[in-house]
Amino acid sequence: MNTFIFSIKPVYAYRIFTGVKKFELRRFLGLYVDEGDRVILYVTGRVKAVMGEFTAGRVIKGHPEYVWKKLRSLGDTGVSGEDYSYISGSKNAMAIEVVNPLMYRQPIKLVALRRIFPDFNPPMSMRILDPFDPVVKIVFDKARKLSMSNTGERIR
Repeated sequence: MNTFIFSIKPVYAYRIFTGVKKFELRRFLGLYVDEGDRVILYVTGRVKAVMGEFTAGRVIKGHPEYVWKKLRSLGDTGVSGEDYSYISGSKNAMAIEVVNPLMYRQPIKLVALRRIFPDFNPPMSMRILDPFDPVVKIVFDKARKLSMSNTGERIR
């Protein structure tokens, strides 16, 4: 299982955390997400914070038209034509099913991350993280743990 960090616009992050958006579309950038991978969301724009994460469910990979056609056949995926325009110009794309979205109780602001890890830079699109990287172990794992209830259920 891999851990990824995605940069995402606030509107799409909100849709993921509220359960509206059930798939996240990405252009192929040499990295494919697999089912079961952890996806941490860095929210761009004025937010500039790591807001939460989700587990990757089904992953549909291929030419953008193929991915779009498969998504349309699934019914209500929360993906719009605006999302499709993002991947339409790429050679390959993927649609990642959002499973168990978790919004952290306390967002992790970029300025706070850089106080501890001065070299931390969020990716332009996405990046794979070493699971033993201190930023993962000290910050993201702790945020996940603090955002779970005592019964182990995720809090939205």
